[in-house]
Amino acid sequence: MILSAQTPRQPGYRGRFAPSPSGPLHFGSLLAAVGSYLDAKAHRGQWLVRIEDIDPPREVAGASDQILRALEAFGLHWDESVRYQSHRLDDFQQIINELLSTQAAYFCDCTRKRIKSVGGIYDGYCRNRHLPGEHCAVRYRYDNAITHFDDLRLGRQTSIAAQDFVIKRRDGLIAYQLAVVADDIDQGINHIVRGVDLLETTSSQLELYRQFDHSPPQYLHLPLAVDQHGHKLSKQNHAPAIDWQQPQQQLWQALNYLALAPPMALQHESVTDQLDWAIEQWDRQQLPQDNQVLT
Repeated sequence: MILSAQTPRQPGYRGRFAPSPSGPLHFGSLLAAVGSYLDAKAHRGQWLVRIEDIDPPREVAGASDQILRALEAFGLHWDESVRYQSHRLDDFQQIINELLSTQAAYFCDCTRKRIKSVGGIYDGYCRNRHLPGEHCAVRYRYDNAITHFDDLRLGRQTSIAAQDFVIKRRDGLIAYQLAVVADDIDQGINHIVRGVDLLETTSSQLELYRQFDHSPPQYLHLPLAVDQHGHKLSKQNHAPAIDWQQPQQQLWQALNYLALAPPMALQHESVTDQLDWAIEQWDRQQLPQDNQVLT
Protein backbone atom coordinates (compact mmCIF):
# COMPACT_ATOMS: atom_id res chain seq x y z
CA MET A 1 0.00 0.00 0.00
CA ILE A 2 1.37 3.41 -0.96
CA LEU A 3 0.74 4.81 2.54
CA SER A 4 2.97 2.21 4.18
CA ALA A 5 6.02 3.62 2.40
CA GLN A 6 5.94 6.98 4.18
CA THR A 7 9.03 7.91 6.20
CA PRO A 8 8.24 8.02 9.94
CA ARG A 9 8.39 11.51 11.43
CA GLN A 10 9.94 12.55 14.71
CA PRO A 11 7.65 11.89 17.68
CA GLY A 12 5.65 14.81 19.01
CA TYR A 13 2.26 16.39 18.68
CA ARG A 14 1.13 17.14 15.12
CA GLY A 15 -2.31 18.65 14.68
CA ARG A 16 -4.14 20.37 11.86
CA PHE A 17 -7.08 22.49 10.72
CA ALA A 18 -8.57 21.31 7.44
CA PRO A 19 -11.34 23.57 6.06
CA SER A 20 -13.08 23.11 2.74
CA PRO A 21 -13.19 26.25 0.53
CA SER A 22 -16.98 26.29 0.23
CA GLY A 23 -17.10 29.80 1.62
CA PRO A 24 -15.37 32.13 4.10
CA LEU A 25 -14.79 31.19 7.72
CA HIS A 26 -17.78 31.63 10.03
CA PHE A 27 -17.77 31.60 13.83
CA GLY A 28 -18.29 27.84 14.02
CA SER A 29 -15.24 27.15 11.89
CA LEU A 30 -13.27 29.73 13.86
CA LEU A 31 -13.98 27.71 17.02
CA ALA A 32 -12.54 24.59 15.37
CA ALA A 33 -9.48 26.49 14.19
CA VAL A 34 -8.83 28.12 17.57
CA GLY A 35 -9.48 24.90 19.51
CA SER A 36 -7.14 22.83 17.35
CA TYR A 37 -4.46 25.55 17.46
CA LEU A 38 -4.59 25.92 21.24
CA ASP A 39 -4.49 22.18 21.87
CA ALA A 40 -1.42 21.87 19.64
CA LYS A 41 0.43 24.82 21.13
CA ALA A 42 -0.47 23.94 24.73
CA HIS A 43 1.23 20.60 24.09
CA ARG A 44 4.22 22.22 22.36
CA GLY A 45 3.17 20.70 19.09
CA GLN A 46 2.97 21.64 15.44
CA TRP A 47 -0.21 22.96 13.82
CA LEU A 48 -0.77 22.52 10.09
CA VAL A 49 -3.37 23.87 7.69
CA ARG A 50 -4.79 21.81 4.84
CA ILE A 51 -7.30 23.07 2.28
CA GLU A 52 -9.65 20.20 1.42
CA ASP A 53 -10.49 21.30 -2.12
CA ILE A 54 -11.64 18.06 -3.74
CA ASP A 55 -15.31 18.93 -4.25
CA PRO A 56 -15.32 21.62 -6.98
CA PRO A 57 -19.15 21.88 -7.26
CA ARG A 58 -19.27 23.09 -3.64
CA GLU A 59 -16.25 25.38 -3.76
CA VAL A 60 -16.44 29.17 -3.91
CA ALA A 61 -13.92 31.08 -6.00
CA GLY A 62 -11.38 32.85 -3.80
CA ALA A 63 -12.50 31.11 -0.61
CA SER A 64 -9.15 29.37 -0.03
CA ASP A 65 -7.27 32.67 0.01
CA GLN A 66 -9.95 34.28 2.21
CA ILE A 67 -9.65 31.46 4.74
CA LEU A 68 -5.87 31.74 4.91
CA ARG A 69 -5.98 35.52 5.27
CA ALA A 70 -8.54 35.19 8.04
CA LEU A 71 -6.41 32.67 9.95
CA GLU A 72 -3.42 35.00 9.72
CA ALA A 73 -5.53 37.95 10.91
CA PHE A 74 -6.51 35.93 13.99
CA GLY A 75 -2.86 35.09 14.71
CA LEU A 76 -3.30 31.43 13.78
CA HIS A 77 -0.03 30.85 11.96
CA TRP A 78 0.71 27.38 10.59
CA ASP A 79 4.04 25.59 10.97
CA GLU A 80 4.48 24.08 7.49
CA SER A 81 3.43 24.94 3.96
CA VAL A 82 -0.32 24.81 3.35
CA ARG A 83 -1.38 21.58 1.67
CA TYR A 84 -4.07 21.52 -1.01
CA GLN A 85 -5.80 18.17 -1.37
CA SER A 86 -6.44 18.83 -5.07
CA HIS A 87 -2.70 18.34 -5.63
CA ARG A 88 -2.96 14.77 -4.37
CA LEU A 89 -5.60 13.32 -6.69
CA ASP A 90 -3.19 10.90 -8.37
CA ASP A 91 -2.07 9.58 -4.97
CA PHE A 92 -5.67 9.09 -3.85
CA GLN A 93 -6.47 7.23 -7.06
CA GLN A 94 -3.45 4.96 -6.61
CA ILE A 95 -4.68 4.07 -3.11
CA ILE A 96 -8.14 3.29 -4.48
CA ASN A 97 -6.65 1.15 -7.24
CA GLU A 98 -4.75 -0.88 -4.66
CA LEU A 99 -7.86 -1.35 -2.53
CA LEU A 100 -9.76 -2.54 -5.59
CA SER A 101 -6.98 -4.93 -6.58
CA THR A 102 -7.08 -6.61 -3.16
CA GLN A 103 -10.90 -6.73 -3.05
CA ALA A 104 -10.90 -4.37 -0.09
CA ALA A 105 -13.10 -2.12 -2.24
CA TYR A 106 -15.55 -2.70 -5.08
CA PHE A 107 -17.62 -0.86 -7.68
CA CYS A 108 -21.20 0.03 -6.83
CA ASP A 109 -24.00 1.49 -8.98
CA CYS A 110 -26.64 1.79 -6.25
CA THR A 111 -28.58 5.02 -6.24
CA ARG A 112 -29.65 7.01 -3.20
CA LYS A 113 -33.22 6.02 -4.02
CA ARG A 114 -32.38 2.32 -3.77
CA ILE A 115 -30.49 2.76 -0.50
CA LYS A 116 -33.39 4.72 0.92
CA SER A 117 -35.76 1.93 -0.12
CA VAL A 118 -33.87 -0.57 2.08
CA GLY A 119 -33.95 1.64 5.15
CA GLY A 120 -31.17 4.12 4.44
CA ILE A 121 -28.32 1.78 5.44
CA TYR A 122 -26.34 0.35 2.55
CA ASP A 123 -26.86 -3.43 2.47
CA GLY A 124 -23.82 -4.57 0.48
CA TYR A 125 -25.89 -5.21 -2.63
CA CYS A 126 -22.98 -4.72 -5.06
CA ARG A 127 -20.34 -6.59 -3.06
CA ASN A 128 -20.37 -9.67 -5.26
CA ARG A 129 -21.73 -8.26 -8.51
CA HIS A 130 -18.22 -7.63 -9.93
CA LEU A 131 -19.27 -4.52 -11.83
CA PRO A 132 -16.82 -3.21 -14.46
CA GLY A 133 -16.66 0.28 -12.96
CA GLU A 134 -18.33 2.48 -15.54
CA HIS A 135 -20.78 4.97 -13.97
CA CYS A 136 -20.05 3.48 -10.56
CA ALA A 137 -18.94 4.64 -7.17
CA VAL A 138 -16.21 2.79 -5.28
CA ARG A 139 -17.14 1.43 -1.87
CA TYR A 140 -14.83 0.22 0.88
CA ARG A 141 -15.65 -3.28 2.12
CA TYR A 142 -16.22 -2.69 5.84
CA ASP A 143 -15.80 -6.20 7.25
CA ASN A 144 -14.19 -5.34 10.59
CA ALA A 145 -16.60 -2.97 12.28
CA ILE A 146 -15.11 -0.61 14.86
CA THR A 147 -17.40 -1.04 17.87
CA HIS A 148 -16.06 1.77 20.04
CA PHE A 149 -13.36 4.40 20.37
CA ASP A 150 -12.23 6.94 22.97
CA ASP A 151 -12.56 10.69 22.56
CA LEU A 152 -10.41 13.04 24.65
CA ARG A 153 -13.45 15.15 25.63
CA LEU A 154 -16.40 12.76 25.42
CA GLY A 155 -14.79 9.54 26.61
CA ARG A 156 -15.82 6.10 25.31
CA GLN A 157 -18.00 6.30 22.20
CA THR A 158 -20.03 3.45 20.73
CA SER A 159 -19.89 3.31 16.94
CA ILE A 160 -22.99 3.50 14.80
CA ALA A 161 -24.03 0.59 12.56
CA ALA A 162 -21.29 -0.23 10.08
CA GLN A 163 -21.91 -0.12 6.36
CA ASP A 164 -19.67 -0.23 3.30
CA PHE A 165 -18.88 3.42 2.63
CA VAL A 166 -18.02 5.37 -0.51
CA ILE A 167 -14.38 6.28 -1.12
CA LYS A 168 -14.91 7.56 -4.67
CA ARG A 169 -18.18 9.03 -5.86
CA ARG A 170 -20.06 8.15 -9.03
CA ASP A 171 -19.18 11.58 -10.44
CA GLY A 172 -15.48 10.69 -10.18
CA LEU A 173 -14.69 12.84 -7.13
CA ILE A 174 -12.64 11.43 -4.26
CA ALA A 175 -14.74 11.02 -1.12
CA TYR A 176 -13.91 12.79 2.14
CA GLN A 177 -13.35 9.60 4.17
CA LEU A 178 -10.52 8.35 1.96
CA ALA A 179 -8.82 11.70 1.37
CA VAL A 180 -8.82 12.86 5.00
CA VAL A 181 -7.25 9.63 6.30
CA ALA A 182 -4.71 9.43 3.49
CA ASP A 183 -3.57 13.00 4.07
CA ASP A 184 -3.50 12.73 7.85
CA ILE A 185 -1.29 9.65 7.55
CA ASP A 186 0.95 11.27 4.94
CA GLN A 187 1.38 14.41 7.06
CA GLY A 188 2.00 12.49 10.27
CA ILE A 189 -1.05 13.91 12.05
CA ASN A 190 -1.46 12.25 15.43
CA HIS A 191 -4.02 14.56 17.09
CA ILE A 192 -7.28 15.64 15.46
CA VAL A 193 -9.32 18.38 17.11
CA ARG A 194 -12.55 19.11 15.23
CA GLY A 195 -16.26 19.74 15.70
CA VAL A 196 -18.54 17.11 17.21
CA ASP A 197 -20.57 17.14 13.98
CA LEU A 198 -17.83 14.91 12.54
CA LEU A 199 -17.98 12.40 15.40
CA GLU A 200 -19.93 9.81 13.38
CA THR A 201 -17.25 9.71 10.67
CA THR A 202 -14.63 8.53 13.15
CA SER A 203 -15.35 4.79 13.12
CA SER A 204 -15.04 4.60 9.32
CA GLN A 205 -11.79 6.54 9.45
CA LEU A 206 -10.43 4.28 12.18
CA GLU A 207 -11.20 1.29 9.95
CA LEU A 208 -9.10 2.85 7.17
CA TYR A 209 -6.21 3.33 9.59
CA ARG A 210 -6.47 -0.39 10.37
CA GLN A 211 -6.54 -1.22 6.66
CA PHE A 212 -3.46 0.92 6.02
CA ASP A 213 -1.64 -0.56 9.05
CA HIS A 214 -1.15 2.82 10.71
CA SER A 215 -1.75 3.84 14.30
CA PRO A 216 -4.77 6.16 14.48
CA PRO A 217 -4.57 9.67 15.89
CA GLN A 218 -6.14 10.78 19.13
CA TYR A 219 -9.46 12.52 18.58
CA LEU A 220 -10.98 15.44 20.43
CA HIS A 221 -14.41 16.57 19.23
CA LEU A 222 -15.27 20.11 20.24
CA PRO A 223 -18.76 21.35 21.09
CA LEU A 224 -20.46 23.33 18.34
CA ALA A 225 -21.75 26.87 18.21
CA VAL A 226 -25.46 26.61 17.43
CA ASP A 227 -28.32 29.00 16.81
CA GLN A 228 -31.31 29.33 19.15
CA HIS A 229 -33.03 26.44 17.35
CA GLY A 230 -30.08 24.12 17.98
CA HIS A 231 -28.84 24.19 14.39
CA LYS A 232 -25.08 24.30 14.00
CA LEU A 233 -23.48 27.34 12.42
CA SER A 234 -22.48 26.26 8.94
CA LYS A 235 -22.15 27.51 5.41
CA GLN A 236 -25.20 25.45 4.47
CA ASN A 237 -27.20 27.28 7.14
CA HIS A 238 -25.93 30.64 5.85
CA ALA A 239 -23.81 31.46 8.89
CA PRO A 240 -22.30 34.94 8.46
CA ALA A 241 -18.60 35.25 7.72
CA ILE A 242 -16.34 36.37 10.53
CA ASP A 243 -14.96 39.90 10.32
CA TRP A 244 -11.28 39.10 10.07
CA GLN A 245 -10.35 42.77 9.71
CA GLN A 246 -11.38 43.37 13.35
CA PRO A 247 -10.50 40.06 14.99
CA GLN A 248 -9.88 40.90 18.66
CA GLN A 249 -13.49 40.79 19.89
CA GLN A 250 -14.39 37.67 17.90
CA LEU A 251 -11.29 35.85 19.11
CA TRP A 252 -12.19 36.78 22.69
CA GLN A 253 -15.70 35.45 22.06
CA ALA A 254 -14.26 32.17 20.73
CA LEU A 255 -12.12 31.80 23.85
CA ASN A 256 -15.20 32.41 25.96
CA TYR A 257 -17.19 29.74 24.07
CA LEU A 258 -14.36 27.29 24.72
CA ALA A 259 -14.90 27.91 28.46
CA LEU A 260 -11.56 29.63 29.03
CA ALA A 261 -13.29 32.56 30.79
CA PRO A 262 -11.07 35.30 29.36
CA PRO A 263 -11.09 38.55 31.35
CA MET A 264 -13.07 41.38 29.76
CA ALA A 265 -9.95 43.51 29.37
CA LEU A 266 -8.35 40.84 27.17
CA GLN A 267 -10.72 41.55 24.26
CA HIS A 268 -8.92 44.84 23.72
CA GLU A 269 -5.50 43.20 23.55
CA SER A 270 -3.82 41.98 20.35
CA VAL A 271 -4.66 38.57 18.97
CA THR A 272 -1.12 37.46 19.79
CA ASP A 273 -1.56 38.41 23.44
CA GLN A 274 -4.95 36.72 23.55
CA LEU A 275 -3.59 33.49 22.10
CA ASP A 276 -0.56 33.52 24.41
CA TRP A 277 -2.92 33.88 27.39
CA ALA A 278 -5.20 31.13 26.07
CA ILE A 279 -2.35 28.65 25.51
CA GLU A 280 -1.42 28.97 29.18
CA GLN A 281 -5.05 28.49 30.26
CA TRP A 282 -5.98 25.65 27.90
CA ASP A 283 -7.45 22.62 29.66
CA ARG A 284 -9.27 19.87 27.76
CA GLN A 285 -11.12 18.88 30.92
CA GLN A 286 -12.75 22.31 31.17
CA LEU A 287 -14.27 22.29 27.69
CA PRO A 288 -18.08 22.53 27.62
CA GLN A 289 -19.94 19.23 27.55
CA ASP A 290 -22.75 20.61 25.42
CA ASN A 291 -23.05 22.70 22.27
CA GLN A 292 -23.12 26.44 22.94
CA VAL A 293 -25.84 28.80 21.69
CA LEU A 294 -24.43 31.80 19.86
CA THR A 295 -25.93 34.97 21.33
